Amino acid sequence: MRILALETAAKAVSAAVTEDGRVLASGFQDTGLTHSRTLMPIVECLLKNTDMTIAEMDAVAVSAGPGSFTGVRIGVATAKGLAFAGDKPCAAVSTLAALARNASFWDGLIVCAMDARRQQIYNALFEARAGVLTRLTPDRAVALSDLAEELRGDPRPKTVLGDGGRMCFDVLTASGISCRLAPPHLLKENAVSVALEAEDIARAGGLVSAQELAPVYLRPPQAERLRLQREARPKSPPAP
Repeated sequence: MRILALETAAKAVSAAVTEDGRVLASGFQDTGLTHSRTLMPIVECLLKNTDMTIAEMDAVAVSAGPGSFTGVRIGVATAKGLAFAGDKPCAAVSTLAALARNASFWDGLIVCAMDARRQQIYNALFEARAGVLTRLTPDRAVALSDLAEELRGDPRPKTVLGDGGRMCFDVLTASGISCRLAPPHLLKENAVSVALEAEDIARAGGLVSAQELAPVYLRPPQAERLRLQREARPKSPPAP
């Protein structure tokens, strides 16, 4: 199975093409430019330089969340457009499940951490053993202090990674919890891992149509939260 994968859920942006577990091409950029500006040029470059087209893909995969609201929206919208144009199915990949694949060769506890701001992270815990990942928690938004308490006393070696990995590592070590930070080339979210996760989704019969593809948010966007807060405030009585 040949998959075109997109990763836009965090600060870096990337795209990749894999075939039956083999990486055919990939592109990665982490320069601070907006994903709306950088994603499609990476995709177009990959396809052009490999003489491939969307028609030759079996599916389009995307990190559907959690992550940056804007980034996730850009990735999902782009995947929808590419899949509609090529009449291809889609794989909605958990950003955290794909991220865990970066460290699957380190036996122990894999702590995925994406910056959710306000001393919170988007997080999931996995156990890696002999290259096989077992999910231990659902994708969630948690306070770093709560995560530290959850991990306190766990004897397993711990590897922290993700765009919130450095912040998480600092909090855990300051709390007396021994852990290691993944090296720079494995620290960030990337489309290769999204593609490999999508291959498992496809084998399990989990592909969806472009119309069904949807972002996954663990909490409402800031604008929605502010609207709900305004609506919850007691209304002032009318002036006499």
